[in-house]
Amino acid sequence: MSVPEQLRYSEEHEWVAGLGGEDGIVTVGITAHAADALGEIVYIELQPGEGDTVEAGEPCGEVESTKSVSDLYSPVSGEVTAINTAVVDEPKVINDDPYGEGWIFKVRVSEEPGDLLDPEAYDKLIEEG
Repeated sequence: MSVPEQLRYSEEHEWVAGLGGEDGIVTVGITAHAADALGEIVYIELQPGEGDTVEAGEPCGEVESTKSVSDLYSPVSGEVTAINTAVVDEPKVINDDPYGEGWIFKVRVSEEPGDLLDPEAYDKLIEEG
């Protein structure tokens, strides 16, 4: 499974797109590796709503699959600007397209995250298990 080059990753298997963009808004989702490990995702719960703030490394929701329930962690700090209601209504979209239609929320970043992994480091993390 390939790891998209343009994204950055957390050790908890979330991805971030759009870092360094002019508007400061990034898109967050969970990686294909995480979606595969979870199995079929049947429910997603997000605690923050639009306008709420999230903190990097802090839980911000749960992902429930046919196998387990896992916490969702925010890889960045800032204000939530959008929630992907399509994945809340139809969580299987995350399994089908984790890096596209399966995005989960958008955040206006308040500070540059310092601990995100580049694609090579994330590849190494998932290879080591």
